[in-house]
Amino acid sequence: MVTNDTERTALVLGAGGFIGGHLANRLKREGYWVRGVDLKHNEHQGLLVDDFVIGDLRDMDVVARVIDHDFDELYQLAADMGGAGYIFTGENDADVMHNSAQINLNVAHEATLKKVKKLFYSSSACMYPERNQMDPNNPNLAEDSAYPAEPDSEYGWEKLFSERLFLAFNRNYGLDVRIARFHNIFGPYGTWTGGKEKAPAAMCRKVAETEDGGEIEIWGDGEQTRSFLYVDECLEGVRRMMNSEFLGPLNIGSDEMVTINQLAKYAMDFSGKTLSFRHVDGPLGVRGRNSDNTLIKEKLGWAPTQPLRDGVAKTFRWVKEQVQNAQHS
Repeated sequence: MVTNDTERTALVLGAGGFIGGHLANRLKREGYWVRGVDLKHNEHQGLLVDDFVIGDLRDMDVVARVIDHDFDELYQLAADMGGAGYIFTGENDADVMHNSAQINLNVAHEATLKKVKKLFYSSSACMYPERNQMDPNNPNLAEDSAYPAEPDSEYGWEKLFSERLFLAFNRNYGLDVRIARFHNIFGPYGTWTGGKEKAPAAMCRKVAETEDGGEIEIWGDGEQTRSFLYVDECLEGVRRMMNSEFLGPLNIGSDEMVTINQLAKYAMDFSGKTLSFRHVDGPLGVRGRNSDNTLIKEKLGWAPTQPLRDGVAKTFRWVKEQVQNAQHS
């Protein structure tokens, strides 16, 4: 590792993933020396990082090797995760909980040992109580509504545990942490097929693959609500939080709530096609979810503002290109 005395250093764990890849590139553009770590290279976007390590963060020796000094900033985004088709079937619960918890236990320990100056942990809106998300029109996801705890998935339980883990290391060992709860981050260069994709990419893919006049499948009745945050605004929130004095937890999400049917219609609008929807059984998650941005406005003086349609337009163009490339390969 070679840096000059004034260059800030950042370690991005999970840089082979969607958000981690975008974040690593943003940090590099901001002038950081950046090391990325993941099980695999980033398959959708070229990384600008100074160093990239292929390694399994469940292995303590790997974690000790990549956290090799007191990084100015460490971003812990590595996790076993995916969209509803991966998280809510119940078939991956043991792996999700074990793999992600093991990574976080290793990282909290080693970051403390190496005196990392500041650590960011990406939690998830999935840790909020299921009871607060039964009404699709009035979900309650204010940060202080997290307890009594009742996440709707084991993924959510693990996220809640890891929030408490990092806060405990802050209290007991002085590890300077920032914790944000991400709400459905989407955009180009993410997983768009194979079962781990999130709803925006899945809808864009289905629309791109279907001939004009055809039909696409939507899980459930499509009236379940969500908010979706474009990745650039997610990164802006992360960077602002890291530069603040607020430890969190803090929602980073959009407060523009739409139904899944509306999301699909946005993708259809940008395709120029006329398609019909066929509602089928599938894993759904909670009935309603939307980011409460009261606290982020108070703590950061900022909140996301980009309309969902703008982000879907950019994402659809990218997914359409991937579909065309796959069809011609």
